[in-house]
Amino acid sequence: MTNNKEFKLDVVSLFSGCGGLDLGFKKANFDVVWANEYNEKIKETYEYNHKGTELDIRSIVDIESCEIPEADGIIGGPPCQSWSIAGSLGGIDDNRGKLFYEYIRVLRDKKPKFFFAENVSGITYKNNIDEFKKILSIIEDIGYKVEYKKINVADYGVPQTRKRVFIVGYRNDLDLIFNFDNLKQRDRKTLRDAISDLPEPLPAKDKNYTNSEKLDINAHEYYIGGFSSRYMSRNRRRGWDEQAYTVEASGRHAKIHPSAKPMVKVEKDNWKFQDDNYRRLSIRESARIQTFPDDFKFFYEKLNDGYKMVGNAVPVKMAKVLAKQIKQDLKLVGKSNEKITL
Repeated sequence: MTNNKEFKLDVVSLFSGCGGLDLGFKKANFDVVWANEYNEKIKETYEYNHKGTELDIRSIVDIESCEIPEADGIIGGPPCQSWSIAGSLGGIDDNRGKLFYEYIRVLRDKKPKFFFAENVSGITYKNNIDEFKKILSIIEDIGYKVEYKKINVADYGVPQTRKRVFIVGYRNDLDLIFNFDNLKQRDRKTLRDAISDLPEPLPAKDKNYTNSEKLDINAHEYYIGGFSSRYMSRNRRRGWDEQAYTVEASGRHAKIHPSAKPMVKVEKDNWKFQDDNYRRLSIRESARIQTFPDDFKFFYEKLNDGYKMVGNAVPVKMAKVLAKQIKQDLKLVGKSNEKITL
């Protein structure tokens, strides 16, 4: 399956989205041999940017484990909104939360050498922690040593304060434990580092349809429309020399570009703009903050679908950092023991 000289490992990607996580693993010299994402609007974007990997758009519920190819690892995080403080906090009672058990079903049936999952920090909150620990216990019972940690990706070269829970498990017979302390941190990057060289983007067409035929830079256009009272209940702008706020999977809730004047706090849960020169970050600016390269193209008709693809992704640089550590662990085992076939 894997060439010793190149030391490539194969992975299966579940809940792939547009493939930010997959791209990070590919940059660490993994091969994505199969990918699954239920949102058919993502198919064109995924397959354009991950040439050679066809995106299966069936629900994972409808896919038998035997239909999924063998691989060294399984990567991907089940939908996170149900665990999110910004979402419903419905946890496992939300049907999206229950998809974590589909992930476990595939893991149990395929038994790869490792798995990697990502989720929002809300999965560890008080009202969700018991269910999360139950999930970890089930994974341990099917034969994996599991470690998890809440990480702010800003510590690893991603220009945003984005806290996520990362979970890595190694199959018991490999006698490995993933050590998050081994991850090599990077210099913090700012909004200036990420997007200051981009020209002014175009506003969306009426009803937030794309200007794709007019864009010199793919996806460099921004969502238009008013700002809700919920939006104005918090500061939504950070300056050039700060990290961005977390990139959200919504055009309406995209943050303000740093060229605007600071927002002013009027009272608790009430902020205001100083003038009319406020616009949301463009999809391409948001993608830069998520560390997608500029040659990663997004295809959509309505801008919100573009923002959703970007915001739901794992930042590419963070994925690469984690993937490189997983590869290093498996490489060391491969040199010292016959349990792993490289």
